[in-house]
Amino acid sequence: MNRRVYIETYGCQMNEYDSQIVKTILTDCKFDFTETVEDADVILLNTCSVRENAHQRVLRRISMLQSLKKTNRGLIIGVIGCMPQNLGDDLAENGIDIIAGPDSYRKLATLINNVIETGKQELALSQSPHETYSDVFPVDTQAGVNAWLAVMRGCNNYCSFCVVPYTRGRERCRAPENIIEEIRRLTNDGFQQVTLLGQNVNSYKYEGFTFARLIDSVSRIEGIRRIRFTSPHPKDFPDDLLQVVAENEKVCKHIHLPLQSGNSRILKMMNRSYTNESFLELACKMRQLIPGLVLTTDVIIGFPTETEQEFQETLDVLRKIEFDSAFMFKYSERKGTTAAKKYPDDVSEEDKTSRITRLVDMQRKISYQRNQTLLGQTFEVLVEGKAKKPDQLMGRNDGNKIVVFPDSGQKPGDFIQVRIDEVTPNTLIGIAV
Repeated sequence: MNRRVYIETYGCQMNEYDSQIVKTILTDCKFDFTETVEDADVILLNTCSVRENAHQRVLRRISMLQSLKKTNRGLIIGVIGCMPQNLGDDLAENGIDIIAGPDSYRKLATLINNVIETGKQELALSQSPHETYSDVFPVDTQAGVNAWLAVMRGCNNYCSFCVVPYTRGRERCRAPENIIEEIRRLTNDGFQQVTLLGQNVNSYKYEGFTFARLIDSVSRIEGIRRIRFTSPHPKDFPDDLLQVVAENEKVCKHIHLPLQSGNSRILKMMNRSYTNESFLELACKMRQLIPGLVLTTDVIIGFPTETEQEFQETLDVLRKIEFDSAFMFKYSERKGTTAAKKYPDDVSEEDKTSRITRLVDMQRKISYQRNQTLLGQTFEVLVEGKAKKPDQLMGRNDGNKIVVFPDSGQKPGDFIQVRIDEVTPNTLIGIAV
């Protein structure tokens, strides 16, 4: 009987994509999959190590899953992804059967079979400067709606707060023809939107083939109606990429541009390679070149030594740019990073809480004001599925804003026109027209 595998995914879109890679590899090795932990012979947690909250969630989940071994003695529990690469020694002491990093997914079938045969813990934490899984074409994504696709892996930026270069290695890019082949397969499966992924997608380069040129090539694939990408880095956002976003109708007019801090001293400590002034200049340039552009961002508050005045500069940048939305986080020290080695985590929890509360409150007001300007407008919406209310559906417009509307029989993957009659800070609410 084939072993049944359950995969649980934490963290970013890259992890979502990686879980599909794992499913494809194990399916080829004759493993089956289940949607419940109770029916599983093998449980794999695909983990994130970027923030402390994700780390703690996984540790709590491991503790809960260990209880299943009391009734299923043959159960195998594996932790894969970024956490093992960063915290393998800690995990080894938690009774985990398999500990494997992001470059070891091809070995998973062997690791599982070794545990079955020997009962001993298996570790696979070596990193590869070449692994891109370019010959693995994932399946079983959100059928017909959006397909994630990694165009590159790893990162060369070494932001002082981030573990990604240590957990995923240095940048390596897939060949453009390989990416195009995967997207052609996706369109044959009914996908009309693709999101191109990378830790820093605008640094994509393959034998002179730039990211802007890659996007243009993808837009020529029959069946693709929308192209998204995430995440770029402000330090090297090329003009040709801005041009393709502005001029190519298939490229969504949404850019996620991580700020992290609005203070130049903190940005330098973060090793972000840009200043307050250069970031503002870039955002202004984007708004001018791309009418109707939706800009979103990431912000970290409470980085070591951040003062109240420096935090106020971050608030000021958000006021000036008026991001449509923002992901906002308290700084959490990550083992192995430059920041953890060089800077004491000296901003009090009280100050972090106060700052993020004020930041969230201000951004909600900005988001609401920007959404109010969309009242009465009609947008093309890609239907994704059911909304929270049973008689409503939800989807996203070109700018990646969530749109909710009455269910009148549309299916996921349909494109419909929706007129916006009501807004909240996070949602556009309307009716199909």
